[in-house]
Amino acid sequence: MSKVCQICSKGPVSGNNVSHSHRKTKRRWLPNLQKAKVFVNGREVSMRICTGCIKTQSKVRVAKTAESAKS
Repeated sequence: MSKVCQICSKGPVSGNNVSHSHRKTKRRWLPNLQKAKVFVNGREVSMRICTGCIKTQSKVRVAKTAESAKS
């Protein structure tokens, strides 16, 4: 399974661990991917998405419900 968000395409990033003596070893930072159900074209689909996208999706959902409550 790939380590890429299916919404924003966020993936692994590489860099160095730097010790106190300044020795460098390679390392990777992985995105925080979770399985979540998302509505796509009116259907609920299970996707692997990052937590940032999950938070954004919940904010969009709250905003839509607030707009519908006002009208």
